[in-house]
Amino acid sequence: MIIGSAVMVVSMKNIFHSALFLVLCFFSVAGIYILLGAEFLAAVQILIYVGAITILMIFAIMLTHKLYSAKIKQSNEQVVPGLIIVGALLIATLFALGNTAWKLSFETPEAQSTVGIGKLLLTEYVLPFEVVSVVLLTALIGAVIIARRE
Repeated sequence: MIIGSAVMVVSMKNIFHSALFLVLCFFSVAGIYILLGAEFLAAVQILIYVGAITILMIFAIMLTHKLYSAKIKQSNEQVVPGLIIVGALLIATLFALGNTAWKLSFETPEAQSTVGIGKLLLTEYVLPFEVVSVVLLTALIGAVIIARRE
């Protein structure tokens, strides 16, 4: 599903539909994180990429309706060289993956839970956590001030 939605992102003529397929791609990546047992990363993936970045892109597309309604000529002159390069990279990647001696680990790694990450953020890394929160708050206040001037 990730590969299919990523292909649709780059092949759609309508930029709004492309952004919607990007949302599907990011949700699929979050699903992979859940399958790997990294629930915190999945939540961060959804909050940051789907909830912030993609929605910001969709708002930008919707607010620039002059560009949205303009006819943009799409040319496919570079499809053949692009397919040749992608094919060569695919062959090189498959060759590298096939000739790599993978080390197998039979020990299960220690699970890092969300509770453990929270304890680390509020004990050992409390100063960087607070600095980042102040920087984000300052950026938010600056964005509101800039937006209100118009």
